[in-house]
Amino acid sequence: MTTEQFQKQYGIIGKSKEIRELSEIIMQVAPADITVLLYGESGSGKEVFARAIHGYSRRSEKQLVSVNCGAIPEGILESELFGHKKGSFTGAIEGRRGYFEIADEGTLFLDEIGEMPLTTQVKLLRALETKEFMKVGGDTVTKVDLRIIAATNRDLQREVDTKRFREDLYFRLKAVTLNIPPLRKRKGDIELLTDHFISHYCTTNNIPLPEISNEARTMLLNYSWPGNIRELKNTIESAIALNRNSKLDIHSFELLLNGEKAKSDEKRNLPVFLNKTPEEADREMIYRALFEIKKDLIELKQMVIKSGMHQPEISRHLPPSEVAPLDETEKYSIENALRITKGNKKEASEMLGLGLRTLYRKIKQYDL
Repeated sequence: MTTEQFQKQYGIIGKSKEIRELSEIIMQVAPADITVLLYGESGSGKEVFARAIHGYSRRSEKQLVSVNCGAIPEGILESELFGHKKGSFTGAIEGRRGYFEIADEGTLFLDEIGEMPLTTQVKLLRALETKEFMKVGGDTVTKVDLRIIAATNRDLQREVDTKRFREDLYFRLKAVTLNIPPLRKRKGDIELLTDHFISHYCTTNNIPLPEISNEARTMLLNYSWPGNIRELKNTIESAIALNRNSKLDIHSFELLLNGEKAKSDEKRNLPVFLNKTPEEADREMIYRALFEIKKDLIELKQMVIKSGMHQPEISRHLPPSEVAPLDETEKYSIENALRITKGNKKEASEMLGLGLRTLYRKIKQYDL
C-alpha cells in the first residue's frame, strides 16, 4: 500500500511533508503491538491518527475503544477503566465491565492521558506491564490482551519534572512517540481540508456546493488556526450555514474569525455550528456582539481593579436586550475563556470558576 492509499483509506487529509512522513512512520509501527504516544495540540487530529494505527494493525478486526481521561471525574475513572463488582460502592447496583475489558484483543486509546490523576496512574502502569487488573470491589484478576495508544497536548516530561505525572508510566508509554504538527505548520494542507469540509457538509445536509473565492482562500491560509483542524471544520460549517448565496467570500469568514485580520497570531473565538434560519442567524450574531461587549467591560473592570484605581459599581442586572439562553451564554463564556488563555484549559477553568473535569465535560457537551 502506498502512502497516498494509506491516507485515503484512513481519512488522513494532507499532502504536506510533515503529514506524509507521519503516515509513513505509522505504516511502519502499526503492525507491531508496541505502545504509541501521540503528541499534538487540541484539535490537531490525534484520534484520526489513533484510528489509522489501529486500522493498519493486526487488531483491526477487533474494537478500538476511545477514552477521554480528562472528561471522566476522578472518583469514577478507575471504575470506568477497570470495571466494578455489584455493591462495590454506593450506586453500584450491578456489575459492569471497564474499558480495558471491553477492548480485549483490540486497541485502547487513552486520550488526554496527561489529565489522569496520580492514583489512577499507578494502577494503569501495573495493568500495562502485567496485562491484568482487578475490578473495583473485586477479588479476582482479569487478564486482557490489548494494545495501548495514548495521546496528550501536554509536555509530559515537564509534567514528570513537576511531579504531576509518574516517570515510570511516562517511560512505559513513550515506546514510540509521534508528534502531530499543528495546522499553522502545515499550511499546504489548509486548502485540501477546506474543500473536504465543504464537500462533506454539503453532502451530509443535501445542499449545493458553494463556490469559495480566492480572497477567502487566502484569508483562511493566512490565519493562524489556534484551534487547528477542529476550528477550521467549525469555521467552514458555520460559514456555509450562515451563507445566503452560492458563494463564500471574505465577508463569510470575517465575523467567524472575530472580525480581525487573519494574519494575527492571537487566539480567537471558535465559531459556533449554526444551522438556523436567516432571522435566527441575525439574532445569534447580535447575541455574540452583546456578549463581546460585556466581556470587554469585565476585562476593563479587572484592569482597573489590578491598577488600584477606584471604579463605580457595575450593575449585575442585565438589560432585557442582553438576555440569552443560559446554555448559549455558558457556551460563549467557555469559548472566550479558551481564547483568552490561548487554549490552556487549566487557566480557563480557573477563570470560569469551574473544575477542570467539569470544563472538559462542557467542552465535549458543546462540541468545542
